[in-house]
Amino acid sequence: MKKVFTLYLILCAGSLYAQKLEKLTVEKIMSDPKWMGTSPENIRWSDDSKKVYFKWNPENADRSVMYAITTGNYTPQKVSLNERKALSGNGVWNKRHTIKLFERNGDIFLSDVKSGMIKPLATTVDRESNPAFSANETQVLFMRNDNLYSIKLNTGELNQLTNFTRTGVAASNASAVGSGTRSGAGRMGGGNQQNSAATGNAQERWLRNEQTELFEVIREKEKDDRLDAIERKTMQTKALKAITIGDQSLSFVQLSPDNRYITYRLIKLADGAKITQVPSYVTASGFTEDIPNRTKVGSPQPTSQSFIFDRQRDTVYAISTKEIPGIKDLPDYVKDYPKQLEERTKQNEDRKVVVQGPIWNGNGKYAVAIVTSQDNKDRWVMKLDPATGQLSLLDRQRDEAWIGGPGINGGFSSGSTGWVDDTHFFFQSEASGYSHIYVVDVTTGAKKQLTSGKWEVSDLHLSNDNKYFYFTGNMEHPGIAHYYRLLVTGGAPVRLTGMKGGNEVTLSPDEKWLAIHYSYANKPWELYLQSNKPGAKAVKITRSTSAEFNSYAWRDPEMVAFKNRYGSDVYARVYTPKVPNPAKPAVVFVHGAGYLQNVHYWWSSYFREYMFNNLLADNGYTVIDIDYTGSAGYGRNWRTGIYRHMGGKDLDDQVDGIKYLVEKYGVNPKHVGMYGGSYGGFMTLMALFTQPNVFATGAALRSVTDWAHYNHGYTSNILNEPFNDEKAYKQSSPIYFANGLKGKLLMCHGMVDVNVNYQDIIRLSQKLIELHKDNWELASYPVEDHGFVQPSSWTDEYKRIYKLFEETLK
Repeated sequence: MKKVFTLYLILCAGSLYAQKLEKLTVEKIMSDPKWMGTSPENIRWSDDSKKVYFKWNPENADRSVMYAITTGNYTPQKVSLNERKALSGNGVWNKRHTIKLFERNGDIFLSDVKSGMIKPLATTVDRESNPAFSANETQVLFMRNDNLYSIKLNTGELNQLTNFTRTGVAASNASAVGSGTRSGAGRMGGGNQQNSAATGNAQERWLRNEQTELFEVIREKEKDDRLDAIERKTMQTKALKAITIGDQSLSFVQLSPDNRYITYRLIKLADGAKITQVPSYVTASGFTEDIPNRTKVGSPQPTSQSFIFDRQRDTVYAISTKEIPGIKDLPDYVKDYPKQLEERTKQNEDRKVVVQGPIWNGNGKYAVAIVTSQDNKDRWVMKLDPATGQLSLLDRQRDEAWIGGPGINGGFSSGSTGWVDDTHFFFQSEASGYSHIYVVDVTTGAKKQLTSGKWEVSDLHLSNDNKYFYFTGNMEHPGIAHYYRLLVTGGAPVRLTGMKGGNEVTLSPDEKWLAIHYSYANKPWELYLQSNKPGAKAVKITRSTSAEFNSYAWRDPEMVAFKNRYGSDVYARVYTPKVPNPAKPAVVFVHGAGYLQNVHYWWSSYFREYMFNNLLADNGYTVIDIDYTGSAGYGRNWRTGIYRHMGGKDLDDQVDGIKYLVEKYGVNPKHVGMYGGSYGGFMTLMALFTQPNVFATGAALRSVTDWAHYNHGYTSNILNEPFNDEKAYKQSSPIYFANGLKGKLLMCHGMVDVNVNYQDIIRLSQKLIELHKDNWELASYPVEDHGFVQPSSWTDEYKRIYKLFEETLK
């Protein structure tokens, strides 16, 4: 017995020892993230607001499964398969929030909150989608095979509302013809004889006339046929107007609240848009296989046009965009190219635009469309006259850089918009320099700004009763996100969440509860529940991190701000070593995506890099992570500060950050390295190529090396198009500055990267070879895309980075 007890103690001690993280290693932090514990995700409410569902993996199983809590019992319980099957999907509520429409596997269902029952409305072999209530909520509208249908809720009567055809021959008309042909069959062949008379030769027509002249029975039959035809025509339901759309893509089909107008948009794909091919070398077949990928910036783009089908007049006409104020305006950058300016001024063409909507008010009297220019320099809020297709201006936001910011977007998105009541329309705008809420009276054109200040509104939506706005804002600090409520008439926003950090809120359907996905800088995401009241206490529901993860004292990075050379405040995270290495080395980590925020008080999506920065600090490095110019969360001027010159002000911020570390933390300016992925990899290349006296070494991961080879949507906003703004591309692309490399450069890239193609790094490698540079190396990862998946790849990559810093910075 004593031996058994001793063995038990040894096993327990071994278990405790295994759960304690004595020292960070690259192998540990880059291994399968499940060792950390798995945070809850995919948080949603039941339709009756009594349960919160979420994916979770507290048992460290192969995969996360669904759990649930109730508002009366906070203990998470696994959800059975039958309950999961019975759940409704995301959908559209009626005005009283008592029933919800949703699509599941191509069929339409209705969820009744009071009864808890889910009723199928349209279940066919065809795919039904985009369910919506009619304005009076007596019908359900949905799409099937490119056409709009309605179902009456009280009778189940199904009606087809549109007849879009791709061939020019409408299916419903063809059916009508076939029906008529069948009805005439078997009646002495009269219908067929009449057809032959109409289409026969001269001899056949003469014989037909002779028969009619000679025989009364023939004359009587023809008279009956004429009367039958008149009767059938009188009784026949009017055929739907056939609207030919050819090979264009159909979208945004909707019925006006008064049932008179159907609006829709057609998108035509560009001809001659060549796409890249990404070779995959490690395949199940044993052969190299090409992955069809994307176009490059500047390639021909899809165009769109929006239309109105007036059911009352049985006519179709386009929404007119030629009267939009500034539709012919050229961007300022063309002034740098006199010949282009002259040619485009002479052409005097309307810019291509995308019409979003229209968005109808409740009674169908007014409609608003959001129009964005394809060059993304303009966003118009326009009132639509559906009877004529004419647009009139309510608001115009012009940005010589590009339209963007939270709740605004561009291209094929209308942003956060809607009706407060039947005459007041809300939207977001950066007119003040930050994305805020505006309301416009569509009858008078009067606008009112509801929020203001050096902070941004995101995730905006109306309350069920249209009395309040709910939104997330970084009012207290750029890196603290809270959830707020605001009267639609304006006033002071009321803060609903109280925990410092990141608060991602899912509001219950009855708006009585907040399910809060919360995290802090050194604490991963957990689920909390709170009543929807200011000052209410949030109750922690999940505890996800492992004992091993919790055993390490993860740093709460210092949140600092310094002035850059332009006098602007730059926010940064600093990881300081308890015992600095005698060489006083420093490393700059550069987040990716360009427009992304990483200097905040919540758990970073760059969690591996966060842990690696802790490892660096443990080994004597001072690490800084900067929200450089172009990062999110700081308003319009910061967002667009990289326009036409990536690697300009954003890189200046990194250099100024080093100066700050030297002055405040005493780092050695000769021992500074940089690393980052994607945009961070691009920045690392620009740093080593253009600032070789500041950065001694760097690791550039999955880097853009030449912006002319990246995608259109992201790049054209910032640098315009290569053939229109060559200057912007040449001063922003590392490949043009490769001769400036002096320090040691490590490049790492996935070979099946469908975002920043592997071709990018190969082209730069060839350039370095031709420049006779020998202080660089390339590590290629055959099975990795832009975001690595395999722990072995992550480990190999970061062991190389750590080795690089150890050999060059100490």
